[in-house]
Amino acid sequence: MQKAIQVFQGLPSIEPRDMIGLWTGRGIPSGHPLDGVLENLGWFGKRFTPEMRADALLFRLDDRRLVPIDPAKIPLRLALRLHKMGKTRAARNLFSYLQRGLLAKGPVASLRTISFQGVPSAAMVYDDQPIVDHFRRIDDRRVMGAMRIQEDDRIYFFELVRVDVP
Repeated sequence: MQKAIQVFQGLPSIEPRDMIGLWTGRGIPSGHPLDGVLENLGWFGKRFTPEMRADALLFRLDDRRLVPIDPAKIPLRLALRLHKMGKTRAARNLFSYLQRGLLAKGPVASLRTISFQGVPSAAMVYDDQPIVDHFRRIDDRRVMGAMRIQEDDRIYFFELVRVDVP
């Protein structure tokens, strides 16, 4: 995790308006309990609107449709405790069955500037979970994210790549 923190801290900040659009994501292994879990469950990425709102968790419903999941419907502490199960085929199958019941009715997070370890940059604040995703620019098409859960010192790192939408 220390190496990932150093890489993240070495990246330049990004403005919230530069996050607007659709992004595909992937975890960056760093020893966090959620490493590999989101990918196993079919995580696609995130979508940010011009109103500075966000679909925080976009998943693939099938080969063509993306669906926003409401993180408020996910028991966060339980998910962290059962993280090993989240990497199994059984969890993937169960999640695909439960997806429709977890759908968000609209954006579930806000995009704004927040300091992380003294550097102000774009961040996504979840509405109903104690989570903030901090972002730093890798290049014109990629950002690195650092997900912080309140009262948990561990950081989940991920990369987002901008998707060109016709």
